Amino acid sequence: MLSIPLLLFFCFLPFVLCTEDYYKLLAIDKHASDREIKKAYRTLSKKYHPDKNPGNESAHEKFVSIAEAYDVLSESETRKIYDQYGHEGVKQHKQGGNARQHDPFDLFSRFFGGSGHFGGSGQRRGQDMEVRISVPLKDFYNGAEHEFTLSKQHVCDECEGSGSADGKVQTCNECGGRGAVVRKHMLAPGIFQQVQMGCDKCGGKGQTIKTPCKVCGGSRVVRRDDTHTLTVEKGMPKGARVVYENEADESPDWVAGDLVVTIFEKEAELDMDVGDEERVDGTFFRRKGRDMFWKEVLSLREAWMGDWTRNLTHLDGHIVQLKRRRGEAVQPGMVEVIKGEGMPVWMGEHDHVEIGEYGNLLVEYLVVLPDQMESGMEKEFWAIWEKWRKKKGVDLEKDLGRVKAKVRDEL
Repeated sequence: MLSIPLLLFFCFLPFVLCTEDYYKLLAIDKHASDREIKKAYRTLSKKYHPDKNPGNESAHEKFVSIAEAYDVLSESETRKIYDQYGHEGVKQHKQGGNARQHDPFDLFSRFFGGSGHFGGSGQRRGQDMEVRISVPLKDFYNGAEHEFTLSKQHVCDECEGSGSADGKVQTCNECGGRGAVVRKHMLAPGIFQQVQMGCDKCGGKGQTIKTPCKVCGGSRVVRRDDTHTLTVEKGMPKGARVVYENEADESPDWVAGDLVVTIFEKEAELDMDVGDEERVDGTFFRRKGRDMFWKEVLSLREAWMGDWTRNLTHLDGHIVQLKRRRGEAVQPGMVEVIKGEGMPVWMGEHDHVEIGEYGNLLVEYLVVLPDQMESGMEKEFWAIWEKWRKKKGVDLEKDLGRVKAKVRDEL
């Protein structure tokens, strides 16, 4: 027969298991500061907001749980009760009428403005922010992550966007809360014109603050740096746009717009700081869509006689070999197509793309002729050329139907 303490333990076990720890919910340490708690709520509430996860019931439940966790941990009194007595202590505290209760969407609107929803009907939305970031071709080929920092406007954490140190906001007695006043201007004797203009006393906000917040000075917003991670996917096109939803300037008066990052290719430059094992030939690659281009320089002997090998170190370090056997000539300007050695085909651009599909590498051959030759070598080459020209040579003027030049008699 089970003892009474053990029986009580099994009775309360389902409640304990189904109630997640508030600190774990917000992914923070138990000694986290108020600022860290607010930052965690900001990040997670946007991630699990029902508007961003339509039809996802688990995301909706997570959103509500995150709001509940923040509601408890953001107040020093309820946080102390939770730390000592857990969920049951907080529950009894609320039942005693000693704690305020927040609707999760109302709490969300305090941080991001609007009605607590993203893009609600008739809801004002802030402007989008545009950022340009340049990355080397190597990152377009291999994929990479880049951290970037930008300064933007945030809703003040200290006053939660109210602008007031004590949380008290009063209706402006000048404009009656409308944010605008009507003034009369005399155009001529007996002729007046009414003009509506923003209220000077409240700055067009319709509310006044007796004790301004010490952090934001009553402006309700502060400016600080934000760090984001940009993921460059393999094969992404130049000019691709990555959208960070609702990461533009924040305000209690509007829903934050989007942060839009446009990715460009950085101008190629020689990297002299890396070792030979890490160095690639990417400085001289060029790209167009899914294909890549390379110019290979050959000497006259190599182009004419063959018998050469070149190793190209590709952007991920693997070797692409170019070669000709002896007797295989290469014409100047000839383009060789090497299949499967171009750019990875971006999965986000095409519907029917196989994993691991690549474009082509197009190699254009340039032949460099010697500027001058030693007299002995010149005579030997000339003799050989004349011998074979007379025996099997091609007469281009004849084959092309050109009229041979006549020597003019100047006399």
